[in-house]
Order: sequence, then C-alpha cells, then structure tokens
Amino acid sequence: MDLGPARLEEGASFVREMHRRLTRFDPESDLSRFNASAGRWVGVSELLATLLREALRAHEVSGGLVNAGVLPAMLAIGYTRDFAEGPTVLTTPEPHIPAPLPDVLEVRGELARLAPGAGVDLGGIAKGWLADRLAERLGENALVNLGGDLYARGEGPDAEGWPVGFGERTVLLRDAGAATSGTERRRWGEGLHHLIDPRLGLPARSDLAEVSVIADTAADAEIFAKTALLLGTGRAEEFLTGRSRGWWMR
Repeated sequence: MDLGPARLEEGASFVREMHRRLTRFDPESDLSRFNASAGRWVGVSELLATLLREALRAHEVSGGLVNAGVLPAMLAIGYTRDFAEGPTVLTTPEPHIPAPLPDVLEVRGELARLAPGAGVDLGGIAKGWLADRLAERLGENALVNLGGDLYARGEGPDAEGWPVGFGERTVLLRDAGAATSGTERRRWGEGLHHLIDPRLGLPARSDLAEVSVIADTAADAEIFAKTALLLGTGRAEEFLTGRSRGWWMR
C-alpha cells in the first residue's frame, strides 16, 4: 500500500510534535518542565505520564540497567545540549551514580513526582515507543525508523516482509521491532560517550561496541539492546535468550 505524500507528512508532523514535547534541550518542553518541578507532585500530560511509566517498565525489565534517571550524569559529562552543538565538558568528571528509578520517580494517573535533585532523560525509551505508535498510525503496512529504532508492520513492499539492515546482513521483518545500541557514535573528549552505565555513573565500559536486537516491539528492542550492551559478552546472550527474536553483537 502506498501511503502517499500526505500521510507521510502526517507522520513527519507527528514526530516533530513528539520531539518538541519530549526533548530535554528545550526548557518549555513537557519533559523539561517536569524535570524543573523535581521535589513536588505536578500534573503532567497523558503523553508524558505514559512515557514515565514506560521508563519505569524499562528499569524493571532491564534489572535497573536502563535507568532514565541518568540525566545528572549526562549533564556532568557535558551532554547538556543537542549533540550537533558540541559537548560542554571534555574530561571525565566525578561519577554521578543514580538511584534506582522507582526510588526517585512516582506516577499516579496524570500526576507525577521526581525526588529533589533527580532528572530524567527519555532518549531511546521514547524513540522505541514512538516508532511503535507511529507504525500504528500509518496503517497495516508500514516501516518506521526513528534514528535506528524501528518497527516493521505488515507484509512489506513485496509481501515477504520489510528488508532491514541488521548487523552485517539484511533481514526481512514483519510485525517486529528492531533497535541498535552502541558506544562508537556521539563520542568526544577523553573516552566520553552518550551511553551511561548507571552502575558507574559514567559512560559505559562494556567489551561490546554495538548490539542490535529484534523483538516484538521497537520499545522492547531498545530496552533489550541497551541492556545487553551494558552486560557485555559474558551475560548478554543469557539476557537475550527467551526475550529477543534475534540479535547481533560485536
């Protein structure tokens, strides 16, 4: 099915609107206003409440390794603005080890509270979740790719599935999500990069450079890929077995 330019523009408009509301780089976004309210209960949008609950789910599924509460650590390493503008720190700072997310974040309906001094970054959690939602909006046969987090819905252009690059090969996906987590992009300074290991409060020091995962949803693929990368070669496959439809790592 050809969605046509109008439907594709609707999808692009949806992504722009979600970015505007969920970015941490705009002080007026839903997320930034919530982070600024740390220490008190505040009303939040249905969108943000849903994603905060998704962040809590990611924390549980990953055994605490996908922790949206790493924002203070991200700020400390200089990731304070859009990466295109460059980092603001070039040397490794003191570690900022976050508390378990359920200890600092509570969500009750459309009310939420952050503990004083805490902050959340939804990052990949939001990308995976939004890829799933956008695929639903576009119809029964669509492929959505939001910066590496993707969802393939339906039979694809030739009724065989959607061709997707996966590691060093191409796979055909149908009604499945995929995501890649890695440490080789967004690097700067003395070994700094964007992927924080919450156990260290610093950029991850995994022996894996990249992990790609296929799962039932893009949201799950994002969680699984990041968790596996942080676990490293010793435990990644054990974690992915029974959860993922397939994986590739190096």
